[in-house]
Amino acid sequence: MNKVFGLVFIILFIITLRQSIASGQSYNVYVPEEYSKTRFNPQERIEFIVDFSNSMIEKINGQRKIDIAITTLEKILPKIPKDIYVGFRAYGHRSGMTYFDSCKASTLINPPQQGNTHIIQASMYNLSPRGATPITYSLKQAVNKDFGAYLGPKRIILLTDGGENCDESPCTYALELVKLRSDFRIDVIALDVYDKEAVNQLKCTALATSGKFYSANTAAELLDSFQDSLNIEKDVQGIVIP
Repeated sequence: MNKVFGLVFIILFIITLRQSIASGQSYNVYVPEEYSKTRFNPQERIEFIVDFSNSMIEKINGQRKIDIAITTLEKILPKIPKDIYVGFRAYGHRSGMTYFDSCKASTLINPPQQGNTHIIQASMYNLSPRGATPITYSLKQAVNKDFGAYLGPKRIILLTDGGENCDESPCTYALELVKLRSDFRIDVIALDVYDKEAVNQLKCTALATSGKFYSANTAAELLDSFQDSLNIEKDVQGIVIP
């Protein structure tokens, strides 16, 4: 009798399970707290400004900082939806004949466009660390030129391994910018930056524009910084709970 009852129970359970699947009933999934979904504002346009100054040839755990940056961006860029406008500006990739030339070494490599991330990936390999760190000039170029006449929300993600060494402090510029405009947000990732004054300037640049500031001293921390800035989900394993 018990065997018959057990068999009937199993049959009823299988039937119920099939009905649940057919009806689209879902199951709860537990994942770690750091798990985050990908959330992009389709109206927001994004531009990466990446440091190619001479100090990016320095190494972290035996690997050049510029190689860490490029490898990390290769992981991040494909995760950005194709309908998002993404651009790429580099600075410090030219040494220049004079100090003035070096401080103008900032170029819009790829203007913000949809489906642009694979082009940006290829462009990064054509650049080499060479010169100074014109952060403020790069921000000014991005704000005044790179996004054209677009009036919607715009975000700059600045990756640098040091503070400004050409122009006024980027903090000063950011504080002036927010007095005039509210359509720009600047996220700053400081890679292997230990100088207190530089850190304070970079942090101010982000916070003044309601952006985020990250301090990354390893490849893993750099990846986490980009993921958090862009709200890109992390690779985690979930436990299915019926």
